Amino acid sequence: MSVIQKIREKYAKWAVVAIALALVGFILTDYLSTQGKTSGAGETVLGKINGVEVDFISFETKVKAQEEQMAAQGQEVGEAGRQRILEGIWDQEIGQVIMNEEFDKLSLEIGKKEINDILFGANPPQDLKQRFSNEQGKYDAASAQSAINQMKKSTKKGEKEQLNNYIISLEQNRKMEKYNALLTNSIYQPKWRIEKQNTENSLVAKVSYVSYPYAKIADSTIKISDEEINDYVEKNKDQYKQEENRSIAYVMFNAAPTTADSGAIINQLSALKNEFLVSSDVTSFMARYGSAQQFYDGYNGRSQILVPNKDNILGLATNDVYGPYLDQASFVLAKMIDSKNLPDSVKARHILIQTTNPQQGQKLLEDSTAKKRIDSIALAIKGGASFNELAIKFSDDKGSGVVGGLLSNPQNPQTNYFNIGQMVKEFNDFCFEGKAGEKQIVKTAFGYHLVEILDQKNFQPHFKIAYFSKQIVASDETHRLASNAASRFASDSRNQKTFEENFEKTLKPQGAQKFFSTNIKPNDYLVEGVNAYGASRQLVREIYKAKKGDVLQPQLIGNKYIVAIVTETYDKGTQEAAMARVGVEPVLRNKKKAEQIIKNAGLLSGIEAAATKFEDSIKIVEEIKFSGNSALGFEPKVVGAIFNTQNSGKFIGEAIIGVAGVYVVSINSVSTIPNAVANIEEQRFVYQQQAKQMAGYYNQPIQILKKKAKIVDNRKNFY
Repeated sequence: MSVIQKIREKYAKWAVVAIALALVGFILTDYLSTQGKTSGAGETVLGKINGVEVDFISFETKVKAQEEQMAAQGQEVGEAGRQRILEGIWDQEIGQVIMNEEFDKLSLEIGKKEINDILFGANPPQDLKQRFSNEQGKYDAASAQSAINQMKKSTKKGEKEQLNNYIISLEQNRKMEKYNALLTNSIYQPKWRIEKQNTENSLVAKVSYVSYPYAKIADSTIKISDEEINDYVEKNKDQYKQEENRSIAYVMFNAAPTTADSGAIINQLSALKNEFLVSSDVTSFMARYGSAQQFYDGYNGRSQILVPNKDNILGLATNDVYGPYLDQASFVLAKMIDSKNLPDSVKARHILIQTTNPQQGQKLLEDSTAKKRIDSIALAIKGGASFNELAIKFSDDKGSGVVGGLLSNPQNPQTNYFNIGQMVKEFNDFCFEGKAGEKQIVKTAFGYHLVEILDQKNFQPHFKIAYFSKQIVASDETHRLASNAASRFASDSRNQKTFEENFEKTLKPQGAQKFFSTNIKPNDYLVEGVNAYGASRQLVREIYKAKKGDVLQPQLIGNKYIVAIVTETYDKGTQEAAMARVGVEPVLRNKKKAEQIIKNAGLLSGIEAAATKFEDSIKIVEEIKFSGNSALGFEPKVVGAIFNTQNSGKFIGEAIIGVAGVYVVSINSVSTIPNAVANIEEQRFVYQQQAKQMAGYYNQPIQILKKKAKIVDNRKNFY
């Protein structure tokens, strides 16, 4: 305010008024902007579900949590992975709001005792089981409970919220299970319906008929106007609903690596080959020169090595190098580090004194204390104590401890032989490089193991190989040329007319093609045709910023520069004639053909007269069943007329408009045949089980309720 006061004192009143107005405008603009971002009524409202707002900040927190979880598990998220997360969480938000309304109506609740049973009971969530299982795959409920209790007390940013969201999702799943149980257990099939169905299925008719197929009239002779299409759509709105979508035409400019680019990579590897040959530290060498592949400091059997030029590589002398050679999209140098005759599977047992939970990074026991314990156990066994008894009593690996420390195959628990590379490195190295009968204390990320090798099978040559690789990528020059060509085309093509003209004039003579993609939704991350080269979320964003007829700036997707023009824009609602025509036109065309056929036929006095009018021979079908008949194909109206009791035993004088043509039918007789399925109760049971199975599909209720929900989706404005 002191600044404003000085201005007042120094300048004339008119200046004060002007500046004050400007300040007020600025402050109001900032205030309103801030209100929009924080009130939930503006820019942070990601969407609404039955009036319940979904806040962007809360939504994005859940997205980040899932991304971090995937990254912690060593999974690469990427754009495609992120979009799957976005879709999944959005579906969860919809399901949660919709189903919470249903749960409230039914007063469904989940208590603390039930949550504990979900988390730590006999059937824990799969992700929790994977995270807190020992080396043998047995769930450690105590460790899981300890970790969750620590998270509840955590002061780390977001950790408590992450845990709360996780528990809420578990509660939601359990409520959903209860809801589905209520739904499926309410399914009932009445006895009268089965009896009625059996009676109808036993009906058999003998008929004579003639037909006039619609195909006899050329489609080109029947015209369907846009007004007729729109009128039909208006009367059948539910069948022709559409989501917001757009269509594009596009051309591509290739930025893939050239022969010169590949040659540059080969030259680079060739120049490093001698240094790789003499290097005594391949890990440092590969890190220094940016190998696309990391060094695996372990052995693989011949059958496990699946690389090009395998025989040449396996024939190398120790420390010799082969290459460069092509392996998919990389050039590679392979160096033989060592070779040994090793077993391909081992039977072993161990006693574990655990110091750390690697998944949590949680310290369980001091290293020095654990070392003293394992040394004492090793000394006792050396003095004659039972390995089995000490494993049962002291091993922290309870899964193997109960069987005397005997290990099973992590991928096939039915066998006690595990394969090379399945255990942690230090454990694996001793078991496969040691000898049967040997015992040794081994330190791993879990703690200290006393390991005894019981047996080794199938000795064969194993190889330790370092693969130094460089991906084949386009050079800056290659990208520059492609980018410039795409930019020139985009700048010269500012509307539909010039886009078409420039394509025909400049690109088509060079062999280029024009592509089309339709039905692009606001939240899509892949565009049909473009998706072969990579995720295209940014292209979709640009499509939705543009208007019909706009030409977009080039977008780099994979190794292609895409220049697109928006050819159609469709709002959410009922389809217009242009969109609906492909489905509606055949229906209306056949209707007009039927009217024309019936008008030309006039009054029909009998089946013979109908045959003359339709220029068709009379066909006799000895057996048509109410449940369907292949002689007529799919013609429900014809079958319905045949088994209408009012038409029994007579000529149906009125032509029947069918699916494939117009039919005239004379019913010779209707009778019944014995029903092969006579046990009503068995039939009821089968039908009820089928109905329960259909109703019990997870998300089935959500998908049905979702159709009636009022959903506003603004994600395209944020992602």
